[in-house]
Parts: sequence; structure tokens; C-alpha cells
Amino acid sequence: MVTDFRGDWKFKLGDNARWADVNYDDSKWDEIFVPANWEDEGYPGYDGYAWYRKHFRMSSDLRDKAVYIRIGCVDDVSEVYLNGHFICFTGTFPPHFITAYNVEAKFQVPMEYVNFSGDNVIAVRVYDDQQVGGINQGKPGVFILEDYLYPDVPITGTWRLEVGDDDDWAKPSFNDSKWKQVLVPADWETQGHKDYDGVGWYRIHFTVPESYRGQDLVLLVGRIDDVDETYLNGERVGRTGGRHVHGGEYQKLRAYTVSSENIKCGEDNVLAVRVYDNYLNGGIYDGPIGLIARDRFRKWERKHQDRNNDDWNFFELFK
Repeated sequence: MVTDFRGDWKFKLGDNARWADVNYDDSKWDEIFVPANWEDEGYPGYDGYAWYRKHFRMSSDLRDKAVYIRIGCVDDVSEVYLNGHFICFTGTFPPHFITAYNVEAKFQVPMEYVNFSGDNVIAVRVYDDQQVGGINQGKPGVFILEDYLYPDVPITGTWRLEVGDDDDWAKPSFNDSKWKQVLVPADWETQGHKDYDGVGWYRIHFTVPESYRGQDLVLLVGRIDDVDETYLNGERVGRTGGRHVHGGEYQKLRAYTVSSENIKCGEDNVLAVRVYDNYLNGGIYDGPIGLIARDRFRKWERKHQDRNNDDWNFFELFK
């Protein structure tokens, strides 16, 4: 753990979208201990909306690291904002209420949203339907994921996203300039497509250094909720899942071998990813994303295979 969020947070009953703003003055808010049921912290019998806020600093030494923030389990529903940017959610707010009291809220930190020279603010919108409520379980804080698989050629940052489905969107020549710009990795619900279930396409243009010419590489496309078909320069290089979602696809790290013949070193390359989301969270929500040498990937993969099970569980790394 880099920064421990356990302790006093700012807290206010009610619901106001302005409370997500990084510049909002919360100095007169109450303080509440996290993690704990808010009923045990001076708010007995309260059901409804409330907001938490936490101020912290982030060292510039973390700029190139795989940094995650854990909020913990929120009873019942949450939306999490980092410096005013919607970044994570659990459950569904009324009128289509779905509890997620036992689901931990956590996310990979987009460095584009971080203030390395001053104050950062986590704001958490919470709805409790009945009984106990609040950020009441877990180990909240800032973490660096141990033994993260850093790609040799990262392909994170600003991508293009369009909901819907069209086979032409896999073609390198397709003009995606009017598509929405989004950060990857992140749930697409946090980037303008809240409550969307269905098909969406991601695209990004990138270059590969000449030093990789002639090498077969592994394309990492992170973790995707739920299933995907992935195209590099118009050729399908891999897919995970099919027409029916079985439930565990979202945990699988997408790793697809690509031949040197399909990689244009020193030129423009186009990566297109067709995603189908069945329920709740959707999109390319977690890394690593990029190209990596096959020998590095195989060494890392062998280390992390879980006792004869290739589908080792990423989420266990946070326990």
C-alpha cells in the first residue's frame, strides 16, 4: 500500500452532483471513519443518499507505475469520482436499484486525471436501501499492483469508442475521427455510456519502433467486460467468448500472439476491438494493454499460472 485511506473522511447526507467537483469546499462537512457502517458513526437508522470525500497527494514517482485505488465494499450502491472525473461504480441506483454491498470498488488510476503537484480528491456517491450503509468493508487506499506485466510498447491512453456494430469498423481505412474520445482502460459507463449493454467498438492508431521488426509479439488487450473480437491492421488476431456470455470472461487477460508480418514497424498500425457487454459494467476496463515480447510474456505467464489453471484470478492479487 502506498497511501492508506483508512481513517477520517469528509461526509454529508443528501445528494448533489456538485459534490463530485475537485474544487468543492467540503471544509464544513462532518468527519466519518472509513471503513465502518455509517449507523455506527453517528447516523443511526439512516437509509438514502450520502457522499464521502477524501483528499490525498500522489508522488510523481508513481507516474509510470500500475497504480490502483481501492475504496472497499459500499453498501449498497456507489459512484466514484477522481478529481471530478467519473471513474468507477458498483451496483445500480434507483429506480432500477441493484445492490452491490459485497462488491469491492477499485480501479486502475488514469494518470491523465492525477494532480502530481498538489491536492487530489476522491468523491464517493453512496445509496443505502436498508439496514447498514456506507463504505463499510475493505482496505481503502492507493496500491501498486505487484509484478504488473508492463508492455514493451504500451497502447493505453486516448482511444476512440462508438456503440453499435459494423464490420467496416475493423478496417484500418475506416475514418473514426468523429467517434468519442475515451481513456483506456476504464468502464465505458464512466465515459458517456452509462447503463449501456450491447456491442461497442474501440479503435486506436499507434506506432511500433523499428527495433521490433521481424519479431512475433504478444498483443495484450487487458481485461474486457464481457467478450471481444480483436483486430490488428484489419486481421482478426484473437477473441475471447462467443455469442453467449458464460460469466467468467471478464476476468481473463486478453493475450493474442501476432506475427511479425502483421506488425508495421515505423508506420501507422490500427487496433480495433469489438466488445459485447451483457450486464452492468462494460468495456476494456483494466490493463495491461500493449505489445510485449513473447519470451517475457511466457516467463510471466508461467509464474502466474494457478495450479494447473491457466485462468488465474487477477483479483486475488489484491488480497
